[in-house]
Amino acid sequence: MELTILGCNAAIPTTTRNPSAQVLVANGHHFLIDCGEGTQFQLRKLHVSFMRIEAVFISHMHGDHVFGLIGLLSTMSLFNRSSPLLLVGPPDLQSYIAPLIDKFCDNVTFEVRYHPLRFDKPEVIQQIKSINVKSIPIRHRVDTCGFLFRELPKEPNVKKSAIYKYGLSIADIVSIKNGHPLFDPSGEEIPRSELVKEAAPPKSYAYISDTAYLPDLHNELTDVSLLYHEATFMSDLNDLAAKTLHSTARQAALVAKAANAGKLIIGHFSSRYDNTDALEAEAQQVFLNSTAVYDGFKIVF
Repeated sequence: MELTILGCNAAIPTTTRNPSAQVLVANGHHFLIDCGEGTQFQLRKLHVSFMRIEAVFISHMHGDHVFGLIGLLSTMSLFNRSSPLLLVGPPDLQSYIAPLIDKFCDNVTFEVRYHPLRFDKPEVIQQIKSINVKSIPIRHRVDTCGFLFRELPKEPNVKKSAIYKYGLSIADIVSIKNGHPLFDPSGEEIPRSELVKEAAPPKSYAYISDTAYLPDLHNELTDVSLLYHEATFMSDLNDLAAKTLHSTARQAALVAKAANAGKLIIGHFSSRYDNTDALEAEAQQVFLNSTAVYDGFKIVF
């Protein structure tokens, strides 16, 4: 998996940070997560192909997460996109964007499909092949979901040496891949390590957008490879975070620690912070493997 941060500022663009948007590439699939103002400019600047995006996931209907969407769709149509685009978001995403498409995208060249989110419980979104995508309701001033992307488990590879040594048939190979044992002529089980090379463990990525601190959120994120969690404020503004239903860097780290995440990245920073080193340091006091992202930040995991 590869993640590119297009924007990591809260509420408004600044001279150094754009509003929320990022691209996840997983098993060859390209997903855009949130689409704040300036997203298509960032896509071009960072050499990310917007025509390869298969789905756009909108966490909630606040402008800093959605204002860039109509411009992006218009450009896709101008470039004669033909493949369908899936828009995943709150139910009112369609009523917001469809009239704008009609107004600004004359003779749109591709089909726009919609998948409305639900906010009463997590939901598996099954339209994406080879990747399991789950929406996770979180708590903000409007209905909001985070997203969890998990690779589907891959089959192990049966070793060529074992195929020749034991004269394995296609049925034997399928059986071994499915986890069944193989026995030699004497009835002794052949060690599985001699038969297969196990596939790498599935990787996963969680995007936790604007939310108040949720102490039980980690239950949905257990062992996630990479966790992005909003960290709008530092802990000295804990009261403001609670009032606006946002999180602090320390709270983001608490979620990562409880989830046993592989790595935490924090973003959605208040414009009051020109430098994010202090937010990163605050998170690292709780969860050492924490990094404050920036526009253009890229990680392969």
